[in-house]
Amino acid sequence: MTIRSSLTIVLAAGEGTRMRSNLPKVLHSVAHQSLLAHVLGAAPQGTGTALAVVIGPDHQAVADEAKRIRPDALIFVQAERLGTAHAVLAARKAIARGVDDVLIAFGDTPLISAETFARLRAPLAGGAAIAALGFRAKDPTGYGRFIVEGNRLVAIREHADASNDERKIDLCNAGVMAIDGRRALAILDRIGNANSKGEYYLPDAVGVANDNGWESVVIETSEDEVRGINTKAQLAEAEGVMQTRLRKAAMDAGVTLIAPETVFLAADTVFGKDVTIEPFVVIGPGVSIADGTVIHSFSHIVETTLGKKVSVGPYARLRPGTSLGDGARIGNFVETKAATLEAGVKVNHLSYIGDATVGANSNIGAGTITCNYDGFKKHKTVIGQGAFVGTNSSLVAPVKIGNGAYIGSGSVITKDVPDDAMALERSQQTIREGGAARYREMKSGGKKAEK
Repeated sequence: MTIRSSLTIVLAAGEGTRMRSNLPKVLHSVAHQSLLAHVLGAAPQGTGTALAVVIGPDHQAVADEAKRIRPDALIFVQAERLGTAHAVLAARKAIARGVDDVLIAFGDTPLISAETFARLRAPLAGGAAIAALGFRAKDPTGYGRFIVEGNRLVAIREHADASNDERKIDLCNAGVMAIDGRRALAILDRIGNANSKGEYYLPDAVGVANDNGWESVVIETSEDEVRGINTKAQLAEAEGVMQTRLRKAAMDAGVTLIAPETVFLAADTVFGKDVTIEPFVVIGPGVSIADGTVIHSFSHIVETTLGKKVSVGPYARLRPGTSLGDGARIGNFVETKAATLEAGVKVNHLSYIGDATVGANSNIGAGTITCNYDGFKKHKTVIGQGAFVGTNSSLVAPVKIGNGAYIGSGSVITKDVPDDAMALERSQQTIREGGAARYREMKSGGKKAEK
């Protein structure tokens, strides 16, 4: 089977003024990935594919994000904003190289899927000049309408220009389009700007194609998939749709979500088999969870790798750089950062383990902290295998605790502890018989203490 070549042009030049933000619109996030990253991830890639991203002036951050996601991306600048067709032609050099299919998408539609791009390309292989993506709108007000005769798309009519009958049409323009690469420049170059704003509009490509006797068709998708993001409210709505998708995908893959609507996932979360997540858990980017692991309620996890049959929480915070070996246990009110805890390690409650390595089967007592920051630099704590660190201990880095070592409760450890040694740093306890009674009498002036 011959593989058709493609060029995807992603329009990402918009300022997004309605976002009320200094951040370019396409760099806002849904499920911890930028809007642009979602679109570029869905665009065709691999053999015979090319990608162009059209950005606005002084939007180097958008170009950098595009290159981060797709190093093969070609970057073009739309110096003036003269409409969507004008933006597409900013990538003229890429179109002129020649491909079978030219796909045009928008950087602020994070819910679009690779499957939809594939469906959009299919009619071009059958001879169509244009395939336009449409959706059935619950409220079509403001959207361009698809004017269809039989199976042919004959025009895309803007709402302001539509007749009363045309405004009753609920099949609306999503803006995404595929154009036959051999005819793309011939179509785009003939789009005019005879309108009130003097701009060049991509939907007019359908009229140009029909004037040449070339076929245009409609591909339908859901309204959710083509949601464009222009405001923070719409960003939140898209987040809700994406979270519903991610939860369903996780459960379809065998993850147990006890209360799905309370769990928040990242787009790149990786699950093994038989994972259980209790209510009110937040999983940020860069998290991998292996088979049989349980995440208890009210835990927050970011950039962390969890081994098999790990237990986390409740109320645990795992920060970037955390790695837990098989069978490790992190309990309530435990925080970790840049820490490797090997298999079987237990940190059950009220502890902070940062910039540390903890050997297999070690036990870290409640209230223990690794004192990793001296006010200027971070330092590392290394705890050997099978070590026991008693409750309320402070390990002042840089420091090494040997294999099998035992740290007495309440100790402040500032020197390395050899293998199998016991370290105890604690003031000697003194007992004064009758001291409490004498103290009470002194404070009360001989009177009985108030109850």
